[in-house]
Amino acid sequence: MRRVAVIGVGVTKFGRHERTAAELFAEAAADALADAELPASAVQALYYGNVVGGETEKQLHTGPQAASVLGIPTVPTTRFETACASSHAAFRHAVMEVAAGVSDVILVGGAERVLNVPTEESTEYFAYASDATWEQSLGLTFPGVFALIARAHMTKYGTTEEQMAAVAVKNHRHGALNPKAQFQREITLEQVLRSPLVADPLKLYDCCPFSDGGAAVVLASEEVARKRPRAVWTLASAAASDSMLLHDKRDLSRVAATERAAAAAYRQAGRGPQEVDVVELHDCFTIAEIVATEGLGLFEPGAGGLAAEKGWTSLGGKIPVNPSGGLKAKGHPIGATGAAQVGEIVTQLRGEAGARQVDGARVGLVHTLGGNTATVLVSLFGRD
Repeated sequence: MRRVAVIGVGVTKFGRHERTAAELFAEAAADALADAELPASAVQALYYGNVVGGETEKQLHTGPQAASVLGIPTVPTTRFETACASSHAAFRHAVMEVAAGVSDVILVGGAERVLNVPTEESTEYFAYASDATWEQSLGLTFPGVFALIARAHMTKYGTTEEQMAAVAVKNHRHGALNPKAQFQREITLEQVLRSPLVADPLKLYDCCPFSDGGAAVVLASEEVARKRPRAVWTLASAAASDSMLLHDKRDLSRVAATERAAAAAYRQAGRGPQEVDVVELHDCFTIAEIVATEGLGLFEPGAGGLAAEKGWTSLGGKIPVNPSGGLKAKGHPIGATGAAQVGEIVTQLRGEAGARQVDGARVGLVHTLGGNTATVLVSLFGRD
């Protein structure tokens, strides 16, 4: 198996856009190719993440559409849908194709447009990633799913609403340093705690926003990457799954798929969590970040809330988490999220993150979760 590197990244600003998902992806992809110093004609395959194009844009078969808008319609293209983990799953499969010697240059990414429909519609469309027979029919949406996870964690470990709020405050502070973030303003603990209740105990400021946006990365074989001193190497990329139905999960205070994917990624990389310098993880809700930091082995079970409260996951802390602002402040265009997380870690390891740069970062981790915690991807990256 060959070594695989990321040699180019591109991310649009997240927020409301009046362009199609394909056009948003084309912007990010053009930036990624320019960053890689490659023409679009060098791309040998395109792996593309998109989730709700059929619902919000009445557009299926979005992979070839994205390639056509980019000007490479004859390139083999595959669309991935694994809920919020779609473009991270696309990334993993592209890594395997390059590592196997099938292709030397692959473009990976995703895009989503959801702010063109009312909130109640987008909430319904997101809920399609849960079980249609047993969960959607009862009115379960993802704020409800993570409210149940929060209650389980609070009951088992004593995690507090203030500790969850600390995650939101931290990520907004980071997002204020990111010019691509949807929310570039700081918030206070009191603002989070006084925000409207969405699903007890989660409040409005515990929840990430709906977002439009696109993201792309260029993957290359070692032969191509060695000519580019800013290349960042993929040390590992692993996936894990869990029961789709919430009532089949044995312990809602943990995400078993995160633990399995992380263990597999650490084995592939030959490294442990103590060697990770910077993390981009899936904080669709504040409790999701707390549970993920534990599942990734960054903190002991039950210590994730304390870590947020003490500032251990802030810039300048023990292990900076979501320096981009995370989904909470940067935004969450679901098909683009995983690729955007990879883009942030690559930018950090290059030392090009500006005001949000993690000093001396050499090893980075990306964690993306999909649906009712049923899909998780974990990838590790490093510099030579």
